Amino acid sequence: MIASGIGNHDNMGGVFRNAAAFGARAVLLDETCCDPFYRKAIRVSVGAVLRTPFTVGGSAEDLVAAMQTAGVEVLALTPSATLRLADYRPKGPVALMVGSEGPGLPRAVIDRCRAVGVPMAGGFDSLNVAVTSALALHHVTSGRPAG
Repeated sequence: MIASGIGNHDNMGGVFRNAAAFGARAVLLDETCCDPFYRKAIRVSVGAVLRTPFTVGGSAEDLVAAMQTAGVEVLALTPSATLRLADYRPKGPVALMVGSEGPGLPRAVIDRCRAVGVPMAGGFDSLNVAVTSALALHHVTSGRPAG
């Protein structure tokens, strides 16, 4: 899981909680994310921040490049995507990338990744980042053995 620009500690805790619940190997935070060790983030994560491997640093672009160099496909979760998350099938290692609560991921980052989205009804344009990360993590891990 890669997070870019997450500034809300509730959302940060939710991302870590979901990463732990669905067996993500690590959480990578770009230099613009809030502190995952802030007490509210730890509380919302139900302690997952304390036991989930993570790293902080570099730009979102640097994190994407590092994953791609390692042979990991990076999916940018964005409401502007034409590929539906439900239609995506992983063919190898995958990193999910989520963006900030307001503007989302920068266009330059989305363009370097495979953009996927969750279609919504009723004119809604986006979901909370914690909800989106849970849906996406469940989708990409559902064919993988637990543990």
